This record gives sequence, C-alpha cells and structure tokens, in this order.
Amino acid sequence: MYSKKKQALLIIDMINDFEFKHGEQLIPYAMRAAHTIKSMKEQLKSERIPIIYVNDNYGRWQSDFRHIVSHCAEQPVRGQPIAKLLQPEQDDYFILKPQYSGFFCTPLHLLLDHLSIQSLILTGVSADMCVQFTANDGYMRGYDLHIPADAVASQTNSRNDHALELMKHVLKADISQWSSSYTSK
Repeated sequence: MYSKKKQALLIIDMINDFEFKHGEQLIPYAMRAAHTIKSMKEQLKSERIPIIYVNDNYGRWQSDFRHIVSHCAEQPVRGQPIAKLLQPEQDDYFILKPQYSGFFCTPLHLLLDHLSIQSLILTGVSADMCVQFTANDGYMRGYDLHIPADAVASQTNSRNDHALELMKHVLKADISQWSSSYTSK
C-alpha cells in the first residue's frame, strides 16, 4: 500500500545524455519509465510533494545541474527526448552525486531531514544500479520506500525485475506500479 507518511519523489539519473556503452539498449525502457515519471511528478507536485532530481555528475567536478540539463535537452544526444519530457521546474530540488547512491557524499539526507521526509518514492535508471544503491542507503537511514515498477528501468526486463524483487524482499520496498497503487490523500 502507498505510504501516507511525508514523502518526496526522487528522479534518479533521468536527466542523462545516454551516450554511454549500453545507453542505446537502456533508452527504450527509460522512455517508458519517463512517461510514468512525468505523470507522477505532475500529480505529486499538485499535492505539494517535493520533487528531487538526483543525478550523476559524470565525473565532471566542475559541472552543475543546469549545465547537465542544458546539455541533455538541447544537444542531439540519445537522452534528449527524456530530458525534454522531464525537464526540472524552478521549484524542484537537485542533488549531484559522484557515485551510484544518491546519499553517498551528497547532502541528500540533510535535504530530506530539512523537508521532514519519512518516505521516498524512487524512480529512474538503472533499477539494478543507481536506484538500488540509493534504495539501500535510504533503507539503512530508516525511510519507507516505494519503487514503482513502471517508473524504473534497466538494460533488460530481467535485470529490472530481479532488482525490483530484491528491493521488495530485502528492503521491504513497495514495488507496485504507480498506475495501480497510488490513491490521493
């Protein structure tokens, strides 16, 4: 069942050029998830739920989030349609991460504490990497987790399903699809 605790939506690594080794393989799955995430974001934003983009810095220590958004949305890269679909709004939050987890060496936990968040809705790519590492760290910090199966993507369906099942059983995450699990407060 969907958590009624104070929550935040995390959009993990969806502002991405997908110009990496397996990016072409990931993009169709990511695009499907992006459409769900867009609907989620619109609905949750109308309920004043914080939206937090958690993104790789791609090893570029002098990058900033606005530059990453600009690069992904304005350049002819694989991820351009997704970046345009999910472009952040002025009141959205963002965290740049140096590794897989959104918590590792970032101020994410401080931001969530400041916002009095108790429950995380994790979305994005890849379910078997960055989403899972962020979920692990969120679970260790005591957050309730909802990881909608239709809002995460991996390079293959089997990898995605495996990661979701692991997060369901080990991290006690609700993995029900957004479209079938969400009910308004």
